[in-house]
Amino acid sequence: MELLDTDTPDGAAIALHARAVKFDLTDVPAHYVYGHPVATHLYNALSLLLPAGEEWFITVLKEALPHIGDGKLREDVIGFMGQEAQHANAHAGLNDHLARHGIDPAPMIARADYVFGNLLGPRTVSGDKAHNYLVERLAVIAALEHIFAFLGDWVLNAEGLDEAAAHPTVVDLLRWHGAEEVEHRMVSHDVLHHFDGGYVRRARAQMVVGPVLLYLIWQGIRFLLRVDPNLNWSQRKRKHVWRSLFRSARKGLTPSFVLIVWRALQYFRPRYTPGDVGDTAQAVAYLASSPATRPALP
Repeated sequence: MELLDTDTPDGAAIALHARAVKFDLTDVPAHYVYGHPVATHLYNALSLLLPAGEEWFITVLKEALPHIGDGKLREDVIGFMGQEAQHANAHAGLNDHLARHGIDPAPMIARADYVFGNLLGPRTVSGDKAHNYLVERLAVIAALEHIFAFLGDWVLNAEGLDEAAAHPTVVDLLRWHGAEEVEHRMVSHDVLHHFDGGYVRRARAQMVVGPVLLYLIWQGIRFLLRVDPNLNWSQRKRKHVWRSLFRSARKGLTPSFVLIVWRALQYFRPRYTPGDVGDTAQAVAYLASSPATRPALP
């Protein structure tokens, strides 16, 4: 089966690799999207899921790697795993930032660990059942990576986060992560196609993954608003989270629900390819200029 390489505009294949990054969050306020605690906690809620999720990606891809005979795809998977490990570390730092501001993230981290470690974790199966379970999990990864790719494309172009709307270190963290999601967006798709190029498994995975991810983020936002000691909100005000999210989306601080649904539905096109999402040249250019990556350059 022909694989779709992640290419630069001139057609040269990209060698995916993990970048040494450092984000100093010591002076980042509790609500780093200034004046918008709900928008802040949307990003926090996603961040609470990511370390467990990305470590799970690595575990599943390590299981798949011995079955991948294509040399280029193997190199891409290894580079992808390195980047995912860095993402997990960076978001663990953001989760530590919550604790420094009096927010105990442990319950939400435990929920993420349960989802990825138990519901999607190892099973005592063998033979065809083991192979099928591996491919099902690869389909979940591909579905999630589509969502992360279009969110990465959004944050790279989110002008609303400029002009002192949010703390620049967190914006850089989000854009660095988003740029690498755009850069490696083909990998999980190619891996799934290596094992199963059919439409049904791919579409079925997204039908489950998309709603579950939105639910987990929603629950995370509500939890964080409830336990945030830096926020003196009444229970009545906390019930109007949707209204706050609509306001932040209108200001370009968060992606709109309509955009998320529309971009998620792109995945169900029979001829869908992640190459239609985002701009590799833009992503690579940001990664070359990111304050977090510049110190690592020669």
